[in-house]
Amino acid sequence: MAPSLVQAYKRRWWMAVTAVLENLLCSAVLLGWGSLLIMLKREGFYSHLCTENDSLVVHLGNSSTGDAEEWLTCVDQEEMLNLGFTIGSFLLSATTLPLGILMDRFGPRPIRLMGSSLFGLSCGMMAVSANDPNKLSALIFLALSLNGFGGICLTFTSITLPNMFGPLSSTIMSLMIGSYASSAVTFPGVKLIYDADVSFQVIMWVWLGLAGFVFFNCFFNWPTGFPSPDEVDYSKILETKELPQMDKKADEEKLQEKNGDAHNHSTEKLATKSESSTKNVPFRRSVFSPIFLWSLVTMGMSQLRIIFFMGAMNKMLEFMVTHGEEHPSEDLVTETVEKVSFYSSIFGTLQLLCLLTCPLIGYIMDWKMKECVEEKGAFENSQNSGPKRDRKIQKVTNAMRAFIITNMLLIAFGFCCLIDNLPLQILTFILHTMVRGFIHSCCGGLYAAVYPSNHFGTLTGLQSMISAVIALLQQPLFIAMVGPLEGNPYWINLGLLIFSLAGFLLPGYLFYHRRHLLKEKEARDKRLGQELEALNHTVANGHKPHTNGFAAVDA
Repeated sequence: MAPSLVQAYKRRWWMAVTAVLENLLCSAVLLGWGSLLIMLKREGFYSHLCTENDSLVVHLGNSSTGDAEEWLTCVDQEEMLNLGFTIGSFLLSATTLPLGILMDRFGPRPIRLMGSSLFGLSCGMMAVSANDPNKLSALIFLALSLNGFGGICLTFTSITLPNMFGPLSSTIMSLMIGSYASSAVTFPGVKLIYDADVSFQVIMWVWLGLAGFVFFNCFFNWPTGFPSPDEVDYSKILETKELPQMDKKADEEKLQEKNGDAHNHSTEKLATKSESSTKNVPFRRSVFSPIFLWSLVTMGMSQLRIIFFMGAMNKMLEFMVTHGEEHPSEDLVTETVEKVSFYSSIFGTLQLLCLLTCPLIGYIMDWKMKECVEEKGAFENSQNSGPKRDRKIQKVTNAMRAFIITNMLLIAFGFCCLIDNLPLQILTFILHTMVRGFIHSCCGGLYAAVYPSNHFGTLTGLQSMISAVIALLQQPLFIAMVGPLEGNPYWINLGLLIFSLAGFLLPGYLFYHRRHLLKEKEARDKRLGQELEALNHTVANGHKPHTNGFAAVDA
């Protein structure tokens, strides 16, 4: 039995803390692919594709048992394993649309239970396939697919939890997104344990047990859903538990009539009418709007840029050490493996920066929004209160600035990728982490600003799915890099850098859209001033003031 909403509210801090840890350890861990790839190679997955003529033998000295440790690696093996990463990362993004529909229908609880089960199953499959990788290598495709799908289930359900935290909801939301983005640090951490001679199978079985903890934590503590603050007054949920039903109704009426003002009551009705008219906007109109279409270009480009770097990072680092030498010496091969492993660990560790950078972009998206909130209660004093910030215009302005900052970071990241210098790649890792943490928050804030609330989830899911389809291009790009380009990523990185300039088209259109909104606001304020002047003149003549609802609905 699922706990009641009151019971869940009492445990909200436990759920929040465990959700951050669960996201960190079990959500988008697949994004730490560079470290997992090294472990899969050492375990021998798809090593049977390597022949003596086209493969390298990597010697790593003696293992803990005293035996000489060596493993084969080749281009065919890397292409197959990268294909598994492509499928898993595709499911990590593309399934948000059907998940959103399912969560609206059944709530987050069954989705989270299913996600933790599939994630645990993926860990078990990797542990089993590692027993005989020559025969069971194909299982890695299914394991990585379940890993990506189960991880996004945990992430998607956790974003409903901040509803219970009132003024702290934005902070909790940024922690959820930050822990999801920082989960790429998990596999580099696991690799440190693996390098300490802990068996790969043992690590996966322990991870399966961790997924079991996520399952039972959700089963005993998570309610069927987390209603929004508009649907439930969480500040009074504990107080009203023991009230009789009639007392609850009377208490709600007192809260609604708290101002005791007929004029406020009329404006509340007008606001309700405005919200209902907004919700009647056809979904087709939102999908084919210029802002959504330009956002698809920006998000698809950013997703491809981010995913390709993650999938090809080890090969890029390897090329910077060997400089494309066809027959490297044994010492150079060993040096390459050590440096690639070292920089992969640095990349994974830097993913924790997402916990710091996600609140930063949230601050940019919320810039001066408090000044807009006050506008709602100042309708009757609009003549004396001076000019107020329009909430929608401020949101569009903030989103425009956030996208400009994010695209500038993406361009800087692209330039760093072109420079053949290993220490500089640490700056590349930092920029990559910041872009990955910023881009989704920018897009979510923009959709919340310009589209009806009942379209938000579907539009976000649709955008994620289309972006994931575009990101599938990273597989042919990877094949081209390790094949015809012989491991040299320069021309691909240059092409992607030029493609990244398309990201400025969206903030450019937002600038045009903002100017249009400002002109509408000026005309609306002028018309409102004329109406208020007429109303004041009517009051002076002794007639009861009324409103035709025109200005309020437009606002």
